[in-house]
Amino acid sequence: MIVVGGEALIDLVPAPEPPGALLPRPGGGPYNTALALGRLGAPVAFCSRISTDGFGASLLDGLRTAGVDLSLVQRGPEPTTLAVPSLAPDGSAAYGFYVEGTADRLFRLPPALPEGVRALALGTCSLVLEPGASAYEALLRREAGRGLLTLLDPNIRPALIADPAAYRARFLSWLPYIGVLKLSEEDAAWLGGRPGDWLAAGPSAVVLTRGAGGLTVWTREGAEHSVPARPVAVVDTIGAGDTVNAALLHRLTASAPGAERGPWRGPGPGPVDWPEVLSYAAAAAALTCTRAGAEPPYARELSAGRPTP
Repeated sequence: MIVVGGEALIDLVPAPEPPGALLPRPGGGPYNTALALGRLGAPVAFCSRISTDGFGASLLDGLRTAGVDLSLVQRGPEPTTLAVPSLAPDGSAAYGFYVEGTADRLFRLPPALPEGVRALALGTCSLVLEPGASAYEALLRREAGRGLLTLLDPNIRPALIADPAAYRARFLSWLPYIGVLKLSEEDAAWLGGRPGDWLAAGPSAVVLTRGAGGLTVWTREGAEHSVPARPVAVVDTIGAGDTVNAALLHRLTASAPGAERGPWRGPGPGPVDWPEVLSYAAAAAALTCTRAGAEPPYARELSAGRPTP
């Protein structure tokens, strides 16, 4: 099983009409990643704290429908976090947030994850907003120490980061515990580092998403592989990077040592067919971009090479 930890929130997505109207859609980077994994057919559990309000109930319903295990979800009476994306002409999104006093930021460190867990993914707002951020950080350090494959997607939201220098220093402190670092070109520019620097600090691989330019991976062994983006009619890019996370984890755990060998040995993957893994991730992200909001594809859509009607 793959465990995804982090926030679940509601995206208030601009509606086609009337002007100024907003539509509530389930979202949050980790939520979208867990949803995508479930739709791709991977065994996945979501580890978070979700409100008992109506939005929280709808978030859980979406995960449940996708086959996501909810046994690690904590609940609380505080309201659900809201995000308001604004879309650029190319479909890319910037975000504003309503996070004060919300349920997800009060996440507490859970007991040790089950023995059958093979991988842990973390990122986005959950590693910024305290006190939950420290709990997720403790989860990362503990489970990396058990040999799990760990994936970090920082998914930088500058509006939430009060002290950029402190965040950058904290980011560097996570790298010894990370197997795969996945980030966008915008994340990399904001963080101010280079793949080689990050690899030297710990990860086995750094995957960079470049929008219409495709995906590139650098590995600790010195390899570099790139694949192009799939050409599609882009509605918006909401959830595309989260779908990449899911696709990477799905493929990497499928190529992991057999279940009888237990967790990963070390913080990252062994031999990997990176061009195949990246091509799969590019195809999944492209399908997500063909529809409004974070709507990752199902496994059958990737097999068919097109969205399901």
